[in-house]
Amino acid sequence: MTAAERAGRDRTPPHPDITTITLQRVLEALVDPVRRSIVRQLHANHRDFACGSFDLPVSKSTATHHFHVLREAGLIRQYYAGTSRMNTLRLEEFDRAFPGFLPALLAQRDGEDDGDGD
Repeated sequence: MTAAERAGRDRTPPHPDITTITLQRVLEALVDPVRRSIVRQLHANHRDFACGSFDLPVSKSTATHHFHVLREAGLIRQYYAGTSRMNTLRLEEFDRAFPGFLPALLAQRDGEDDGDGD
């Protein structure tokens, strides 16, 4: 392993084992529309994105917080490619733990059915 590979591995943040993730934690992570947008953008484009490549209506520091919440909830995996922190949706792992949950979530649009009776 080269020094660059070791450095990239050392900078990779920890990720929870998918078997330790609770539905409560996932729901709390996805209650925020910015985080749902991140998940949708990853799913729609079928590729990994650098943190700065997302179309988000928040500052860089706030986006960093949202990525952290999603990673801790087990929804995304982050790794380094050069100097960029890349994000990938843990779709297959997540679907084994919560079958059908993400496809159902991703099929809904924000505000489509918010339960307020309007």
